[in-house]
Amino acid sequence: MKTDAKIRRTLSPPKVLSFGFALIIVTGTFLLSLPISSVGKHLPLLDAFFMATSATCVTGLTVIDPGTQLSLFGQLVLLVLTQLGGLGFMTMGTLIALAFNRRISLRERLILQEAMNYKSMEGLLSLIRRVILYSFVIEIAGALLLSIRWSMDMPLPTAIYYGIYHSVTMFNNAGFDLFGAINGPFSGLSGYVRDSYVNVIIMSLIFLGGIGFVVLSDLIEFPAKRKLSLHSKVVLSYSAVLVFGGAFLIYIMERGNELTMQPLGEGGSLLSSFFQSISSRSGGVSTLNVTDMQHSTQFLLIILMFIGAAPGSTGGGIKVTVFAVLIGAMWAMIKGKDDIVLFQRRLAKDSIIKAVTQTWLALFLVIFVAMVLSVLEDRSFLPILFETTSAFGTTGMSLGLTPTLTPISKIIICMVMFLGRVGPLTLAYALAPRATKDLYRYPEGRITIG
Repeated sequence: MKTDAKIRRTLSPPKVLSFGFALIIVTGTFLLSLPISSVGKHLPLLDAFFMATSATCVTGLTVIDPGTQLSLFGQLVLLVLTQLGGLGFMTMGTLIALAFNRRISLRERLILQEAMNYKSMEGLLSLIRRVILYSFVIEIAGALLLSIRWSMDMPLPTAIYYGIYHSVTMFNNAGFDLFGAINGPFSGLSGYVRDSYVNVIIMSLIFLGGIGFVVLSDLIEFPAKRKLSLHSKVVLSYSAVLVFGGAFLIYIMERGNELTMQPLGEGGSLLSSFFQSISSRSGGVSTLNVTDMQHSTQFLLIILMFIGAAPGSTGGGIKVTVFAVLIGAMWAMIKGKDDIVLFQRRLAKDSIIKAVTQTWLALFLVIFVAMVLSVLEDRSFLPILFETTSAFGTTGMSLGLTPTLTPISKIIICMVMFLGRVGPLTLAYALAPRATKDLYRYPEGRITIG
């Protein structure tokens, strides 16, 4: 007992988060590998491991089609893993503890703070309660609205099931869909490319899940408080720039493509442009065939996937706030300023260093893995880079490469998905030895830059 307690004390919050997600993945792998989880032949262990990792890391990359190859039990396992991965196992554990009136220890609060990317422990439990409430309310509302629409196309029980399933997966930015059973394997939402009702609901779910729970809480409380935090202002403003800018560029590059937008007309093209722009940041589901897009559009999607969603959200990537800091640093350098200022607030030095570190770690990871996969797979480089970035950004968009990967490449992609969900910086903290403060400082030196 003393040994167990000692082990728990030595585990830092980043280590607990990393081990927690790993444990969920192992459990999900076992359940998905059972014969009851699949239709016909049971899933090979590696495929079960890949799907469990993709669901827990709310990625959406698949080596099988969930709508045709998973049974009802297997689909529900995937759904539960997605919910646990999206909200976080610590959030769900806190919900259970609060339900039984159990005290939340200081250590557990520290882990929650790390998981939520929250600035302090003050008001943390209140935030967790709001996160759980808002998440379930949004998912229920999305399920109801989607069920009403899909009841026109399928039997009511199926429509309700599809509504619940897709509301949860879209809000959690996982992007799993079951429409392979209706429109053919890996068809996504292509059957609803012109349906503005379905498009708007799905886009809303992805966007709300991707802006982060802190921002979501700020928005809901805005009518009473009449103010937003700096974090919320940065997330919302830069997200808007990325959504509208991405949609504009996608529209310009794809409007003449007869395989994607040209048959849709102006209204359909605009709708699908916004859908791909929002979904590519972490949602992963698509109403167009990504493999038919122009190479320039595919590269744009790679950039959007790399940037990703907001901190403390169900999405991945380097995060939109990091992107904002990098843009702010570039602008400050051009203007000859010493400080990075966003919304009349000077950013702290540690935030800038963390943003730069996170970007370089992510960039090195994506480039290195893409190089390794290009050696292992006999495919052109763009699909490999696309798939690697999709895995890191926990997006789930695919150019069709993932189901054909060799076993070793599938394992590598699983590792990238795990790193994308936990965060390279969090994992670095988890694996790094305990930091010690230097007793001295070296003299300052200068090198020529630029």
